[in-house]
Amino acid sequence: MEKPDKFHDECGIFGVYGHPEAANLTYLGLHALQHRGQEGAGICSSDGRQLYIEKSVGLVADIFSEKKLKRLPGKIAIGHTRYSTAGSSILKNVQPIMVNFSLGPLAIGHNGNLVNAGELKKNLEADGAIFQSTSDSEVIVHLIANSRESSLYERIIDATRKLYGAYSLLMMTEKEIIAVRDPYGFRPLSIGTFDGSYVVASETCAFDLIDARYLRDVEPGEMVIINDQGVKSFKPLHAPRKAFCIFEFVYFARPDSYIFKNQNVNSIRKELGRQLARENPTEADLVIPVPDSGVPSAIGYAEESGIPFDFGLIRNHYVGRTFIEPKQTIRHFGVKLKLNPVKKLLQGKRVLVIDDSIVRGTTSKKIVKMIREGGGAKEVHMKISSPPTIGPCFYGIDTPTRKELIAATHSVEEIRKYISSDSLNYLSLEGLLQVVSNPEEYCAACFNNNYPVFSPEEKAEQIVLFK
Repeated sequence: MEKPDKFHDECGIFGVYGHPEAANLTYLGLHALQHRGQEGAGICSSDGRQLYIEKSVGLVADIFSEKKLKRLPGKIAIGHTRYSTAGSSILKNVQPIMVNFSLGPLAIGHNGNLVNAGELKKNLEADGAIFQSTSDSEVIVHLIANSRESSLYERIIDATRKLYGAYSLLMMTEKEIIAVRDPYGFRPLSIGTFDGSYVVASETCAFDLIDARYLRDVEPGEMVIINDQGVKSFKPLHAPRKAFCIFEFVYFARPDSYIFKNQNVNSIRKELGRQLARENPTEADLVIPVPDSGVPSAIGYAEESGIPFDFGLIRNHYVGRTFIEPKQTIRHFGVKLKLNPVKKLLQGKRVLVIDDSIVRGTTSKKIVKMIREGGGAKEVHMKISSPPTIGPCFYGIDTPTRKELIAATHSVEEIRKYISSDSLNYLSLEGLLQVVSNPEEYCAACFNNNYPVFSPEEKAEQIVLFK
């Protein structure tokens, strides 16, 4: 089966402090964050005396039965849902990671990627460390355990100062939760409150499900400690700039979330579509999205251009990650399993197709052919609500290598010919950045090769070992 033609975020984290149903709430929070990882999940809880953990591979709803959640007592819990690259979707890599060391039990969940993980692991192994998984998150645990600082807080600060790359961390002892966000702020992390308790999540959509109220973001470089004394904040980590991931707005985050200084994802995506229409007007009869990722931008494009919007492709929402392919070959089977054209809408029309990105181009090629041949469209114009993706990400996203990214090795016209559309337009980088507030605070390395944490091309091999 061919590789999926989309980027994937690698993790979502959620935690609760001070609620008698902490594990149940964490289960619901992870369910809301399922889009950030579908290959494994875990929850660790505390009753004030010891930690309890349940984790497995699979989807959140399939892993956690009522029986398993009852095995997670206490008023404190953290959870993690994980996406991994091929070959490393195994139980030992599922988080949270729980360990016992000199200061007691500790559980940790990590969203992000460390560009110096290989180097750190090599040094730790030279000092006698034994690794149980291939996750770079375990490196953080060993750094904390090996630190010579006296208190846990000082050890965490000491460890995180050695890390390069992206990390939103959620840690738990028997009596508290500790959240840390890297000084660049690559991945989102927010704090909320619910029924007298505190909650921490990768995205605010997880707050909505349990009726929690958003309080604020964990700031870049901040460590937040939540215990029976309330919430304490320290800012021990510093970076020369902020580097929020612009792709969270383009694709990863759920549209109903508010991230990076409380900006609504759906509103940003609609504005990306409007900007795309201003930059690249095309005469057409119909605007259709590639569902579901292209929907908000397609609505924005239609609103700005005045061209009618409709759903010309219908998505099957019940497609799992594995299926039995018929022995008699069906052309474009994988895409047709997920999408089907509405012939009555498309027949004889000039159609604008809006998607959020093109990665390898294989799916776009099949979609264009499906709309033209299966749907009977007269013209098919592809519009992308982000710039050409020319560089891999090393900060917590599973992306192909540079040579697999079609825009890194082909011109826009060459890509157009490959996907066989009548025209192809991307949103400009300038247009993308002017839609968000404080554009200088964003990482757009996948679009401009400007990597905030040293150019990591030489680090690629060691990073692949870990995720």
